[in-house]
Amino acid sequence: MTAPYTKRTETRTKLGLIALQSDRTIEDDFRRLMPADISMLVSRVPSGTEVTRDTLAEMESALSGAASLFPRGHVVDVVGYGCTSGTAQIGAGAIAERVRAGTPAHHVSEPVSALISACEHLGLDRIAIVSPYVASVSDQLRDVLRAAKIETPHFISFDEANEEAVTQIDDASIIAATKSVMDGADVQAVFLSCTNLRTLDVIAPLQAELGVPVLSSNLVLVWHMLRLARADVATPRDLL
Repeated sequence: MTAPYTKRTETRTKLGLIALQSDRTIEDDFRRLMPADISMLVSRVPSGTEVTRDTLAEMESALSGAASLFPRGHVVDVVGYGCTSGTAQIGAGAIAERVRAGTPAHHVSEPVSALISACEHLGLDRIAIVSPYVASVSDQLRDVLRAAKIETPHFISFDEANEEAVTQIDDASIIAATKSVMDGADVQAVFLSCTNLRTLDVIAPLQAELGVPVLSSNLVLVWHMLRLARADVATPRDLL
């Protein structure tokens, strides 16, 4: 016997995330930050266990394949590529092109464009950066921000190249590094870089103590994707 059925109408906004194979943080953060009425789809892109400019650049050729793994027949409103340093290395334009070659997304974002948009929205042009990565990787991000007229005169790094180690950096270490780089710093905000760095639990207490916006890769990426999808969210802080 065959049972009849009717089809449900899907009206939720669809957001797609391309996470790095080595990232163990971003999906948890996205689920914490995303409103309940958002449909979130996730794909993964192969990535190296060591973070270097070469391993970051290698991801470019795999992005279209990762984007093509979103469900067929569904247009994703916004696709986000979850890698800050990878975006700085590959370039936002190339990432958008590669993603759209795999799926017909209305918009494409990544943490760098999201950070630049958040800085413009908040009136910031001078920020400090906390990064887990070695200088050759971090310097590329700072160069991209400088080209967008965002200065990063104060910078601190854990000098770590191994992705597994990055996800194990604890709250106390992130808080201590942030306070250190902000001690006497002439900046308007601080950015905690890297989608694999677990930052969500330290943002609110750091903002309360420092008195300036504290942004992170995953926080600005979710905020930017929601804004592109025309969701009602004023500032990144409103998501916390």
